Amino acid sequence: MEELSLHILDALVNAVEAGASRMTVLVEEDTRADRLRIEITDNGRGMTQDMVAKVLDPFYTTRKTRHVGLGIPLFEAAARQCEGALTIRSEAGKGTELLATFRLSHVDRAPLGDMASTILAVLLSERQVDMEYVHRVDGRTFQFDSTEIRKELGTIPFSHPRVRNFILSFIREGEAKLRQGSLEEKITGAIEGEVEGKERSEWRG
Repeated sequence: MEELSLHILDALVNAVEAGASRMTVLVEEDTRADRLRIEITDNGRGMTQDMVAKVLDPFYTTRKTRHVGLGIPLFEAAARQCEGALTIRSEAGKGTELLATFRLSHVDRAPLGDMASTILAVLLSERQVDMEYVHRVDGRTFQFDSTEIRKELGTIPFSHPRVRNFILSFIREGEAKLRQGSLEEKITGAIEGEVEGKERSEWRG
């Protein structure tokens, strides 16, 4: 089962190769609606509708060698397998928007994976790119924007070992807090439900 972060990385590599200088990755998990939503936008060259159709064709590629080995068609297949879908909206000269949806609890849904490494890999591209990453879990939000960090660093590159470690740690800690909050809410909800059940039982008795 491939991590979804690898599919996201493949899409981001496509964006970099299409001349994008800024990308946004939005991940939304809604347990009540049982939906996972992944949206990737970029300001690259964009595509015509004919090009979009070719990108979704598993037998078509403009690459001589594939960097990640997955491709958009497999991203779409992963979404469909989990009662979701993948759509691409793009216009030549105006960038691209990719949206993938999944049933969050589906048994075949792959884990999100290591988003920190995915983001860092793109930020270390040969061309300078910036990225905003937003992850929401049931209303809680973690946000990372490389533009703000770049301003603070001045001439220090993202490739500096301490900067790389900071980015990885910052994103991983932010993701962990999102998960921790989710677990705490589930535990609290279970306890409250048990207490309410006992109170109702005592009242009836």
